[in-house]
Amino acid sequence: MMEFITDTYKELKRMNVRQFLGQALQLGLIVTSALMIWKSLMLVTGSESPVVVVLSGSMEPGFYRGDILFLNMGKAPIRTGEVVVFNLDGRDIPIVHRVIKVHERRNGTHIDILTKGDNNYGDDRALYNKGQDWLHQHHIMGRAVGFLPKVGMVTIIMNDYPYLKYALIGVLGLLVLTNKEA
Repeated sequence: MMEFITDTYKELKRMNVRQFLGQALQLGLIVTSALMIWKSLMLVTGSESPVVVVLSGSMEPGFYRGDILFLNMGKAPIRTGEVVVFNLDGRDIPIVHRVIKVHERRNGTHIDILTKGDNNYGDDRALYNKGQDWLHQHHIMGRAVGFLPKVGMVTIIMNDYPYLKYALIGVLGLLVLTNKEA
């Protein structure tokens, strides 16, 4: 690993300023393009996170660990049977589960939602924050409208083995540098 870092440093040192700035500009354009695509998807879908990866087996056999879900918020009210992604207050990782009960107030301005993982025995009240028996509209990030099976395993592997992520980034960086010289 240390040899790789030394080689990368030597490659960067060999580049002239113009080559280095060109590389930095290309990297900046790639990052900016990815951010623009993400923000555009947020606007189109109405979801703060238009794409999520299923991280556990709680939704099997409907969705498996590593499946990528595409979300859309939509204007229609959430109904029993829909798969939603929700985020609980004070927690970072969103949860993908199915809606099993919906209670609407008569004036239609407030709804209570109860969820459950397809592969779980009971409902999600044990997962909710202390004293919380229902989800509300502000907890919902979106409803699943499509999926790609197993494509998200790359993300799970990168999170489970962070050193692999950095090694891969370094190898890709070195490949880009050596291709520029050719």
